[in-house]
Amino acid sequence: MTVQSIRPQLTEDDIIRLMRGETPEQRASVAHRLCRRIALDVLTDSERAFAEEIIAILADDAADLVRRTLAVTLRSSPILPREVALKLARDIEAVAIPVLQESPVFSDEDLVELVLSVTAAKQAAIAGRESLSITLTEVISEHGAVEAVRTLSANGGAEWSDKAFDDTIRRFGRDEIVQTGLIKRDFIPTHIAEKMVSLVSGHLFDILVNRHELPAQLAIDLAATARERATVDLVEQAGRTHDLPRFVSQLNLNGRLSNSLIMRALCCGQMRFVEHALAELSGVAHQRVWLMIHDAGPLGLQAVFDRAGLPRKMLPAFKAAVNVFHETQHDGGPNDRARFRARMIERVLTQFQAIPKDDLDYLLDKLDYYSEMATREDFNEDTDAA
Repeated sequence: MTVQSIRPQLTEDDIIRLMRGETPEQRASVAHRLCRRIALDVLTDSERAFAEEIIAILADDAADLVRRTLAVTLRSSPILPREVALKLARDIEAVAIPVLQESPVFSDEDLVELVLSVTAAKQAAIAGRESLSITLTEVISEHGAVEAVRTLSANGGAEWSDKAFDDTIRRFGRDEIVQTGLIKRDFIPTHIAEKMVSLVSGHLFDILVNRHELPAQLAIDLAATARERATVDLVEQAGRTHDLPRFVSQLNLNGRLSNSLIMRALCCGQMRFVEHALAELSGVAHQRVWLMIHDAGPLGLQAVFDRAGLPRKMLPAFKAAVNVFHETQHDGGPNDRARFRARMIERVLTQFQAIPKDDLDYLLDKLDYYSEMATREDFNEDTDAA
């Protein structure tokens, strides 16, 4: 429908019903029709000015139903005047929440002021907006009610700072809904993961320690003690760490850089970990180890293998796994790291049968895990490069 002017499309009855309708339902019906037209049509300057007059009338209507109709219908429209949006935001919750959740006319400064002055439910509406700046996230985490922080913790469109994480943990770190939201985020800082280890339990503990990077020593200690039901997978932790040389060094200092761990990592395609592990054990610089594994042929691999003190009986399986790594490609599609690792394990298991039972059980479990992850749309790829 092409609209030349809003005013001519209103009948005299429409105007009367809008201004003096006998029931809120009558006025709400007209309001809905008008607001739909305002939201969807391209308006001239004169039409926009008239639309704003109508919006102001609706925002002052005594009936909650009419004001809510205005808020719901124009909640995502840029034509809603900022002054009216702020007025609606301070209205009752049924009117305010739609615009607080979606209206694009608010500035960050507006939303910060609102967070500091509105009810918990309204704060939660702001916390659930499609995107939130670091400033807003920090204000909500420091000043928001628990309902708002719960919503914030699960909002994937919110930008977080260390301060926001710290304030959230300080204020509501023992709230299970907040814990769940944080743990299921794509990323939480290592120091926050460390703090949460002492706060969470049960399945949340399992998810935390097997999804997020932990400080190297804490990961090693948890792997050794197997707190509660969780078993920390050091291969997965190695793939998440942002300081792999230090992680490998800590493993070695704690006597956890075992032959089995290195072989498991290799079979799962965690080549960077393998390179740094051989560098740590052999005392050879990582760059040289990389060349000896990938570019120096079988004798180079054998030399660094021996220098690292790994048993010769492992060498055939090690060579086979390195060859599989070189021959296996990432496909470039969604979740391709999970598919890459599943293919690595499948091919290693096919080509080399003499795998110790514990390692075989581990690889079969990881094969199931990666195969499942590769088919899940919400799987979040690790940050390591295989």
